[in-house]
Amino acid sequence: MPLNIPNLLTWARILLIPLFVGVFYSPLDWLAPREHNFWATAIFIAAAVTDWFDGWLARKLGQTSAFGAFLDPVADKLMVAAALLVLVQLGRVDAVIAFIIVGREIAISALREWMAKIGAARSIAVSFIGKLKTTAQMIAIPMLLYHDQLFFLDPQKVGTWLIYCAALLTLWSMIYYLRKAWPEIVARSR
Repeated sequence: MPLNIPNLLTWARILLIPLFVGVFYSPLDWLAPREHNFWATAIFIAAAVTDWFDGWLARKLGQTSAFGAFLDPVADKLMVAAALLVLVQLGRVDAVIAFIIVGREIAISALREWMAKIGAARSIAVSFIGKLKTTAQMIAIPMLLYHDQLFFLDPQKVGTWLIYCAALLTLWSMIYYLRKAWPEIVARSR
């Protein structure tokens, strides 16, 4: 495992997950509900920024590695899954939406692993629709975490709308990746 700045940022993102979850479960005499929302949102946004920053740094410093390529998406999926589970428990996201998003991540991760094993990983490289899905999620989740009125903006309404869009994009991207992999699936199932 190469120990470099991008990989350390990815590990930091993973270590932020228990802190993020702990904020919501901290006693009310430690943090008021609005403070729970604020700090959880801040931690999630910090994690999202490190996600962008570690990839940029890895490319800029020439420190890309197979381990980093493996760990980065794992960290992303863990953070998103943790946030969605908290949001479901708080009643801010429907469990079906969370299942669609988390289920797709598991299914596509398994598909990518299988495609890599058979030497066809390039056929299901990250697509524009996958990036759009991630963007919708990374905007929706902080809004749903923050929850409280923000000037004239109702983050819960906007976040709910965006998480539904993210769920649709999630299904669309899953279909896209499955269609790309379908020839290999058919060829190998005979």
